[in-house]
Amino acid sequence: MIYKTAKEWRAATRKRVLLFGMSGLGKTHVSNMLREAGNWFHYSVDYRIGTRYMGEHIADNFKREAMKNPFLRDLLRSDSIYVGSNITFDNLAPLSSYLGKPGDPAKGGLAYAEYLRRQDQHHLAEVAALFDTVQFIERAKELYDYDNFVCDSGGSICEVVAPEDPDDLVMNALADNLLLVWIKGSDAHTEQLVRRFDKAPKPMCYQRAFLDRVWNEYLSQNKLFEANIDPDAFVRWAYRQALDHRQPRYAAMARWGVTVTAEDVGRITSPEGFDDLIADALEKRRD
Repeated sequence: MIYKTAKEWRAATRKRVLLFGMSGLGKTHVSNMLREAGNWFHYSVDYRIGTRYMGEHIADNFKREAMKNPFLRDLLRSDSIYVGSNITFDNLAPLSSYLGKPGDPAKGGLAYAEYLRRQDQHHLAEVAALFDTVQFIERAKELYDYDNFVCDSGGSICEVVAPEDPDDLVMNALADNLLLVWIKGSDAHTEQLVRRFDKAPKPMCYQRAFLDRVWNEYLSQNKLFEANIDPDAFVRWAYRQALDHRQPRYAAMARWGVTVTAEDVGRITSPEGFDDLIADALEKRRD
C-alpha cells in the first residue's frame, strides 16, 4: 500500500484514494464532498466510461431510436438536429439505458446476444477507464494543480479484476498509485439496497460466468423462453444474487487496501473527517 500507517497518511502531501463497493453506499457522496471542498480532484470511472469509451455507442443508440420516428428521421438525415448524451457525475442514466436488460422486446428488453455484446463493451471500457486513473492522477496535478485525488469507481469494478491474483495488471496499477478503500455495507444495507432496486430496477454489469449462470437458472426455473422474460423481473431476481456474488470479490480486493463501514462513511461531513476515517482504518489494519 502507498500509505502503510496512519502517520504516513496524515503526513502525505498528496493523498490518493480509490473508493469501491456496491452502488448506493457512499462512494459518490464522499467524492462530491471532497471535490466541493476545493482541494480534491474527483475522477469518476463511470463518467469516463460513458464519455470516453462508450459515448458513441450511447449516442448511436439514441439515434437508432430517433430514426424510427419519421419526423425525427428526416431531421437527423439532414443534420438539422443533434442527438447526444448529457451524462454527468450524478446522472449516469444514458450509460444505464444503453446497457439495457435482457428479455421481451415489447417490454423494452434486449435479445440476450445483444445484451452480452453490450456487457462485453462495458467490460473493456471499464478496464480502460481504470487504467486511465493513473494518468489522471498526474493530469490533475499538472493541469489543475490538485494534490489530492479520489477515484470514484463503479460497483462493477470487482467484476473486471482478479484480486486473488497477485499479478493482476489492473489491481497492481491501482494499488501502486492509490490507497484502495472498501466501503463495506452491513446486512441492513443489503436489505435497503434490495428494496431500492425493487422499486426502480436498473441495468447492471456482471461477470460473464455469473450472468450466464443466473440467466440459464432463471429460464429453467420459470420454464420460460428468452422472448417471454420480463426484463425487470429478471434483473430484480438477479440483483440479490449479484450482491452475494460480489461480496467475497470486494473482500479479496480489500486485502490490497483498507476497509471502512458505510455507517462511518455516512457520518463524514468534511475532508478532515475523511482523513480521520482513513487513518483509523490504517491503524485497525495494523492490529
